[in-house]
Order: sequence, then structure tokens, then C-alpha cells
Amino acid sequence: MPVMLRWILIKWLILAAAIGLTEVILPGIDITGGFGSLLIVSAVFGVINAVLGPIARLLTFPLIILTLGLFSIVINALLFLLTDWLLDRLDVDGFLPALGGAVIISIVVLILEFIVQPIAARD
Repeated sequence: MPVMLRWILIKWLILAAAIGLTEVILPGIDITGGFGSLLIVSAVFGVINAVLGPIARLLTFPLIILTLGLFSIVINALLFLLTDWLLDRLDVDGFLPALGGAVIISIVVLILEFIVQPIAARD
């Protein structure tokens, strides 16, 4: 398996784990349908974040600079709400759970990528 494809699959599983953990921690976020639904939600959120995230960050760059990067969390929360709007499998009960979810997902992804990246790079 090519290295790039393997890393994309690893990042997808890391995002799925982060979203699953967020669902367990926050009462306002629910995923129905089990592990398959979790993979679908993480794939859709990843694509939305990859496509719309840079555009949103570019358009709100002055706010991101003014808030020392904290507005990026608001953008992630809005992208998470967009994922909720697109999928019936994901239910987010408003902006505050989405904001908390964005924070938890970001922290968990950061930690897991820090742990997994040296392991994945060895092979």
C-alpha cells in the first residue's frame, strides 16, 4: 500500500476515534448506526473540513489573527454543524455542543497524530 494512502486511512481512523470519543463525552452529540455511521460521519467531516475549511479560514483571516487563532475553533464548530445538517446519522444539539465538540476533536486528533505519526513513518 502506498505511503500516502496509508497515511490518509490512518488520519481517517484517528478522526473517527476523535468523533467517537466526543460523542461519548458530550451529551449534545449523538451518532446513530454504530461504527459504520461513525466512519461515514468522519469521512464527510474530513472532506468538508478539507474543502471548505481553508476557504472559511481565508475569508476570516483577520478575525483569526485578531483572536490569536481562537476563531478557528468557531470555524470548526460551524463545519461540524454543516456535517450535522448534511447527515441524518449525526445529531448536534446546537452551537455550544458543536463548539465543545470542535475543541475535543481538535485536541484528540492532535494527540493521536502525535502518537501515531512516528509509528506510521517507521514502516
